[in-house]
Amino acid sequence: MAATSLTKLGNPDARPDRRLEVFETADRGLHVTLNCAEFTCRCPITGQPDWATIAISYAPAGRIVESKSVKLYLETFREEGIFHEHLATTIRDDFVAALDPRSLEVTVSFNSRGGIAISARSSYDRD
Repeated sequence: MAATSLTKLGNPDARPDRRLEVFETADRGLHVTLNCAEFTCRCPITGQPDWATIAISYAPAGRIVESKSVKLYLETFREEGIFHEHLATTIRDDFVAALDPRSLEVTVSFNSRGGIAISARSSYDRD
């Protein structure tokens, strides 16, 4: 996808969806980290809200994800019930499908609930 075909960046009417937009890079030495400090989803059993920080770090192999599409992607989880560990894997799989990176790691760090804070990390390596 060329930068000119990005549909979400600069579009005030863009709505949350699970489509990650990408643009090209030739820089093989690049490493990208995206940090989201205001993520929310719901417990799949109780429906109670959960808050987390998310870090997505990857070594591109030709494509970079556009950040507004990431913001809109993450918003789709706001009312979804999902286990923390499954969230890390779901994000990993969606980013790998969009980017085909050399490597990628997703870390979700949830705030304490019931006295327990949960972090989960899911990784992908092409090798």
